Amino acid sequence: MKLFHPGNPNRSEEAQRLYAAFEVWYTLVDFAAAALFVVGSVLFLWERTTTTGTVLFIVGSVCFALKPTLRLVRELRMARIGDTEDLAQRAE
Repeated sequence: MKLFHPGNPNRSEEAQRLYAAFEVWYTLVDFAAAALFVVGSVLFLWERTTTTGTVLFIVGSVCFALKPTLRLVRELRMARIGDTEDLAQRAE
């Protein structure tokens, strides 16, 4: 099984469930990052809330960093439940 192959989620029911669960987490992280950036931007309108806005930007940036991390973890877990014999042969 190749990592990030578009057909991977359809390999089995377990792969479909895993893929769906990670998609939910990915979407939640995406919404969280967007909300943090919007609120942080609004807080930059007043000098007294600039520090809070900066903190929200940092947390939003961490959320954006989580997105590729979630994708990689998902793919590695899918590889683990996939055809491991085939993976071992390709590694040689």
